[in-house]
Amino acid sequence: MTSTVTPERKQYRPTPARRALAFLRNTWRGLTSMRTALVLLFLLALAALPGALLPQHDLNEPKTREYIANHGWWGQLLDRLQFFDVYSSVWFSAIYLLLMVSLVGCLAPRSVEYVRSMRAKPVLTPRNLGRLPHHVRAEVDADPDEVLAAADRRLRGWRRVQRDETEGARSISAERGYLRETGNLFFHFGMLGVIVAFALGAMYSYEGQVIVFADGSEASEFCNSGIYAYDSFNPGLRVDGTELTPFCLRVNDFAATYADTGQPIAYEANIEYQSGADLAADTWRPYHLEVNEPLRTEGDRVYLLDHGFAPTFTVTFPDGTSRTQAIQWRPVDNTTGLSEGATKFEPPGITDAEERRQNQLAVTGLFAPNALMHGEILTSAGPQLTNPAVAVDVMRGDLGVDSGRGQSIFEIDQSMVDSGRLERVARENLDVGEQLTLDDGTKVRFDGVDQWVSLQVSHDPTQVWVLGFAIAMFAGLGGSLFIKRRRLWVRVAPVEDADGKRRTVVEVGGLARTDQAGYGEEFAKIADDLLTGDRKAP
Repeated sequence: MTSTVTPERKQYRPTPARRALAFLRNTWRGLTSMRTALVLLFLLALAALPGALLPQHDLNEPKTREYIANHGWWGQLLDRLQFFDVYSSVWFSAIYLLLMVSLVGCLAPRSVEYVRSMRAKPVLTPRNLGRLPHHVRAEVDADPDEVLAAADRRLRGWRRVQRDETEGARSISAERGYLRETGNLFFHFGMLGVIVAFALGAMYSYEGQVIVFADGSEASEFCNSGIYAYDSFNPGLRVDGTELTPFCLRVNDFAATYADTGQPIAYEANIEYQSGADLAADTWRPYHLEVNEPLRTEGDRVYLLDHGFAPTFTVTFPDGTSRTQAIQWRPVDNTTGLSEGATKFEPPGITDAEERRQNQLAVTGLFAPNALMHGEILTSAGPQLTNPAVAVDVMRGDLGVDSGRGQSIFEIDQSMVDSGRLERVARENLDVGEQLTLDDGTKVRFDGVDQWVSLQVSHDPTQVWVLGFAIAMFAGLGGSLFIKRRRLWVRVAPVEDADGKRRTVVEVGGLARTDQAGYGEEFAKIADDLLTGDRKAP
């Protein structure tokens, strides 16, 4: 008895470089799969929800700060996690970038495979057509050439090729429905285009809001000359505000239509604008601006957002100097038009900075376009400008405008009131033309009211591209849903019966590459035409 010693098999251990390469290869394959792209698309939609549900720093900074303060540690945690800067956050950008990479990596090989399939001939005729889901066989009197010619005419519009087979048989291989894959690729390339266009739009677009008077005066003019012309401005990542599209406009009038409940039905404004060559020629063009019907000029869109009122006050100081101002007041109730605000005045003839700060004036309070009194309380019966009145508090002292801090035009600095540096010296309700007199002889008169409109200027150089890619998505989706990929084969073979008469055996087989619904009827019609129909040339 003899024994043999089998040498011990050496265990293969890949090198660290090979392991790292395999890890990267598998990661890339996973990232560029269609399943991963769909998961990332779902995550992107999920990540966008906080941007719609929570206030954002770049859209409404005061409201965002108020939300954080009201929610304590929870608000501070969300702020650190960038939930109030969703669209510029690290995690949203990461999902966005991964989705772009996934789609590119997924579509590149599919596009190559699609080109190859388009250039390739239809597949060979199966040896046994009887195994196909759709199959008919019959013997006809016509000769093989006549049957093949009729089949070639009947399959016009199909990609087809005729081949010779063994034992004198010949066949036609035909295929149709390549546009299904074309639509699929169109859909995914359209989606990729939308994502890229949105990314470029976030870099090169801008949006700003500005309030102007609606009376055709100098205060009703606006020029898109820089970010300082706006009341609020949201630039793209690559926009610094120095190369904005130049144009100017002025608002000549404004009209509002209201329902019986006070809800606005329509806002309209007659404006004039100039852009391009009109700026050099100082030519103004008229335009009727309405909500959802923006002015489009030089790639920018100007929207009519809102309107409000600007009470006009004249302050006559003890030395006889008078100053008149009309500053927009902020609506607090859009149903009634009730507004609040602060019109601020500097005292004349005072050169000492400290004395001047101690004698600044602010006319604050409420404005009612259609005044209604409940005792001494002023309210408004509706937003129509029919019976204007104001309930004012006149404040005197340091308004804080020289403190170096930004201050809202709609209100006074409450910290100055709390510290006692700004005090109320009068309170009264005034109709148009009425006035009140302060303890030092200063007179404050309510002269009337002007109207203002809020405009939004939007610039997005990618909006046409987004529209084009969106149309491509829907067209591709329709093609991939409604076009069916199917194949059909026709084989003819000459036979001789017992009487020595030559006949032709015709076999027709069909296969739906995708959903078979509806292909049975089409196959039956084609087979019936080939086996029993007229085979003469048209």
